[in-house]
Amino acid sequence: MIQLKKLTFNAFQVNTYILFDETGECVIIDAANSNEEEDNRLFEYIDDNKLKPSILLSTHAHVDHILGNAIVSKRYNVKLGAHAGGELYLDNAIASASSFGMRLTEVLHPEINLIDNQTLTFGNSSLKVFHTPGHATGSACFYNKEASFVITGDVLFYQSIGRTDLPGGDYNLLKNSIWGKLFVLPDSTKVHPGHGPDTSIGSEKTDNPFIAIG
Repeated sequence: MIQLKKLTFNAFQVNTYILFDETGECVIIDAANSNEEEDNRLFEYIDDNKLKPSILLSTHAHVDHILGNAIVSKRYNVKLGAHAGGELYLDNAIASASSFGMRLTEVLHPEINLIDNQTLTFGNSSLKVFHTPGHATGSACFYNKEASFVITGDVLFYQSIGRTDLPGGDYNLLKNSIWGKLFVLPDSTKVHPGHGPDTSIGSEKTDNPFIAIG
């Protein structure tokens, strides 16, 4: 069974997730660590628990979610998996980070192209990939049926959704992604978002003011 550790990094308070099971293999999702102190918090958790990173994943390529990709990839010799649609954000990522006063000296491009309904495996566990554009091109969510959770990046939050006024954003597309890919999951499915507290599919279906099903 997958266990999950959440660490929150950088000025945008991005949730970085470490998923692992009884084999010790782990997946790191949205490495948002942005300075040496945050690097050390992430590395210490992985090393102290004797975890073995097998892949690095991005829910999307907005700069606040990719700040730690290069340093994590180098430390653990893991490849980055992301949807190809996110490439358009990477060319300006260093300038964007600098404008916010954040560290980014190297942009890691994905070597593993994620596609909709793909299944990723690590240890004895698996994650299903959902392509969920609307907040950003190339947005992806990661679902595990056995542990009943989905990691949604900036697609779906507690009582909110990702903003759609940035390049690649489209409210109707985002709504369709949420209704078609996430709201078909069991109501009890726990939602681990890219920012803020956890929620559930059921509560967002009924109470989310932006996309609740009436």
